[in-house]
Amino acid sequence: MDSTAVEQISLIMSAPLYVERALYVLAGIAGAVGAVLAAVTRPDAFDAAGRQSKSAWVAILAVSALALLLRLPFIAWFAAVAVGIYYFDVRPQINNLLRGNY
Repeated sequence: MDSTAVEQISLIMSAPLYVERALYVLAGIAGAVGAVLAAVTRPDAFDAAGRQSKSAWVAILAVSALALLLRLPFIAWFAAVAVGIYYFDVRPQINNLLRGNY
């Protein structure tokens, strides 16, 4: 095999690693943005929604963002789940309450 073929194979074999890194960074950024969004939300909205307190969600999302950006093994998976729960469960419910949609 010549050197260009080896370089092409190496590039193809490393593609999943680059995709994984990009996903961790994107999820980490989403966690950081979620922490900011939670921090600027009224605290009584979390209580009215029956969720954890505002400070708990800010802490959960900040630690999750850190774990994802540092790509901590195994912990980053839990962090990604926490960020997903916030965006797909908690945030929509709080937005509905703040808009007056019950």
